[in-house]
Amino acid sequence: MLHRHIEQHLLRLSTQYPAITLTGPRQSGKTTLCQKLFKGHHYVNLEDLSVRQFAIEDPKGFLQQYHGGVILDEIQRAPDLPSYLQGIIDTSNQAGQFILTGSQQFEVVNNINQSLAGRTAVCRLLPLAYGELYSSEDNPKLSKILYQGFYPRIYDKDLNPTEALSFYLTTYVERDIRSLINIKDLATFERFLKLCASQIGRLVNYSQLGNDCGIDQKTVKSWLSLLEASYILYPLQPHFQNFRKRLTKSNKLYFYDVGFASFLLGITKEEQWQNHPLKGALFENFIVTEFLKNQYNNILPKNLYFFRDHMGNEVDLILEQGQGLISIEIKASATFNTQFLKGLGYYQKLAKDRNTKRYLVYAGSDAFTIKDVNVLPFWQLENVFKMIS
Repeated sequence: MLHRHIEQHLLRLSTQYPAITLTGPRQSGKTTLCQKLFKGHHYVNLEDLSVRQFAIEDPKGFLQQYHGGVILDEIQRAPDLPSYLQGIIDTSNQAGQFILTGSQQFEVVNNINQSLAGRTAVCRLLPLAYGELYSSEDNPKLSKILYQGFYPRIYDKDLNPTEALSFYLTTYVERDIRSLINIKDLATFERFLKLCASQIGRLVNYSQLGNDCGIDQKTVKSWLSLLEASYILYPLQPHFQNFRKRLTKSNKLYFYDVGFASFLLGITKEEQWQNHPLKGALFENFIVTEFLKNQYNNILPKNLYFFRDHMGNEVDLILEQGQGLISIEIKASATFNTQFLKGLGYYQKLAKDRNTKRYLVYAGSDAFTIKDVNVLPFWQLENVFKMIS
């Protein structure tokens, strides 16, 4: 079983809080991880119809069954249950008593915040991080990484990624989406999802997405929120500073799993990535999401942004660190070019002393420093995380 970076933090938090709430995409490994770390806890799956009915119809009787700790999987299926947990927690004051998991982040977090505010730690588990699969000495083929993605089951069971991700899409659309919203035309929704994959790393244009899919802007915004709530894609916000420049106000879109994005773009074999017109966008998605995983795995806030002004000057990733700003450029090229540093140089002149560190992550093999920029290959991502921690 693969070691997950978040493990030490979950164990620590379970000694400090009565409840731990772990959210994340379906198939990201939440259940496996909780059962591994909390072996002495009862395990209850609220996806089971009879179990769920009992929990909904008689929550007090349901909870009285379990003593000494319980894992309640997919807590959003019994949304009133956290309200009853509050009384038990306040009475027993036992650390780590309840471990809650959920795959619909807004619904879960809202319910938890209303009922268990101050009583639970809220953590997020995304699919496997690069450093959970590979060491800094490994140098896996980039095409394989972007094709397979990072859902644990693909690696645990040695599954064909195209088949596994196809089943994931079917299950997701037929089950989760229909449980959240009444979408009458699933074919249109799937087309919308594929259009989103074609927009990775671009500024969101609601009108264009709506026109290309035949839906209005209100529906576009609703479906994007739905996909974000279900841990399929997420927005990256622009970073605003008083640089006396007109800055973009639009978000960018990225997928929580680059393999799923590749599948939506029609990539069915790893060698197809090399000549794909969106290979740069997929590589960028991979790197940006690895930074997000590093934040979540270390129980840090999502302090990731991008920079872009009205003249098109851009930096792919900006990290806030206190008063400092870390700028990161991402390039899918295996060959370094000094032109890659243009955006970093422009941003450094604007941010000045606040821009404390600068990095270029690329698809090459050499690591070096040039013009105070640390240039690193993608397979040394863990070294980047150590340097910025």
